[in-house]
Amino acid sequence: MSEPAPKSLSADLAERFAQVEQNEHLPLYRQVQNLLRDAINERSLKPDDVLPPERELAQLFGVSRITIRKAIEGLVNEDVLGTRQGSGTFVRPKVEKNFAQLNSFSEEMAARGMTPDSVWLSRAEGTVSPDESMTLRASPGTRVFRFNRIRLADGNPMSIEKAVVLADCLPSITAVDHSLYAALKKTGNRPVRALQRLKALLLNAEQAKLLGAREGDAGLLAERIGFNAKGAAIEFSQSWYRGDTYDFVAELSLGE
Repeated sequence: MSEPAPKSLSADLAERFAQVEQNEHLPLYRQVQNLLRDAINERSLKPDDVLPPERELAQLFGVSRITIRKAIEGLVNEDVLGTRQGSGTFVRPKVEKNFAQLNSFSEEMAARGMTPDSVWLSRAEGTVSPDESMTLRASPGTRVFRFNRIRLADGNPMSIEKAVVLADCLPSITAVDHSLYAALKKTGNRPVRALQRLKALLLNAEQAKLLGAREGDAGLLAERIGFNAKGAAIEFSQSWYRGDTYDFVAELSLGE
């Protein structure tokens, strides 16, 4: 006997809606929103997936197109969904980043079932600037490698990353392929501790273009100083994120 065919997205969403349509305490559009959020959180709807047309969603959920439109507009305003000219409504890529964990971008994306990648903007070798000398506690003239790239997850731009690394920690400037931390681990210099600062900003024209956003959109800048097992500061990185693609979280406890 052949195995049953997997349920389609439409069938899955219709089944989800049927489970709560008797709820009299929520407006229908809010029920639709909750169901779509559940589908996104459980990855039935994945980042960049395009939703079925309004007419099909209305038929699936047994509601009017006005209800569907109101539900979708609310999720677009919350940056859960996005719209593209000629492509319809899609699921916005969004990642929750834990401030308490020292992971690389590649590790974070892989842990979420996403494929990390990079578009290289530049690689350069030089000596520390006065500011870098202070940040990395390095003597003037110390050699460094500078890496500048766009970080992608499932093909979607997630951040612009600029990293400065002490050259003595890597065999060559070409040693970094996808993951900087993987390359540093091979030489025993993977950061085991870091100081990190988060700043809110508005994306400038260049940043917005690289991240697929609009100039003036909300953004985030994360600055990190990484220390190896010997306690030496070996990496200073700056990462610019679209404000609608990342949620930064941290677990806090009461200090003694």
